[in-house]
Amino acid sequence: MDRFSTIRDWLGRRAEEVLALILTSLFLTFLVQIVFRYFLNLPLGWTIEFVSIAWLWGILFGYAFVTSDQEIIRLDIIYGAVPPGVQRIMDVVAGSICAAIFLWSLPSVWGYVTFMKIEKTAYMRIPFNYVFSIYIAFAVAISIRCLINVWQAIRGTHPKYEAGAASESHDYD
Repeated sequence: MDRFSTIRDWLGRRAEEVLALILTSLFLTFLVQIVFRYFLNLPLGWTIEFVSIAWLWGILFGYAFVTSDQEIIRLDIIYGAVPPGVQRIMDVVAGSICAAIFLWSLPSVWGYVTFMKIEKTAYMRIPFNYVFSIYIAFAVAISIRCLINVWQAIRGTHPKYEAGAASESHDYD
């Protein structure tokens, strides 16, 4: 199990680095866009396209592979008011529904993404199947995350089920 944790941590750091590169490229391209559009009066179409694609990839990649379960913002007014046993039931139901929807949609998503290879972006000429392929990885990762949460809820092994781990006990400072 220690080797698994080491590999998971190493992959997590690489995912953070990839996300940092995506966000850095997005920011630098955005600055180029501002300079060319407003100072040189030479708008560049590819910058808008690149920033849009980088934003899409950054959001989906970041949520799927970098954001931890504890970092996800939730509206948990009702969840925090019920006992841990009910929370576990709510986690099983919500996680199962979420995983089922993502897994059910995968064949259609796969078909759409592979179909989109016939279209290319306007300026950079990137096939749309490359642009949208991150959604497949996102859907699989979120499905796995949901199923892990369901398993932890069934077994009661998630740290949030421990005494005193209610939402009111978080230190938000």
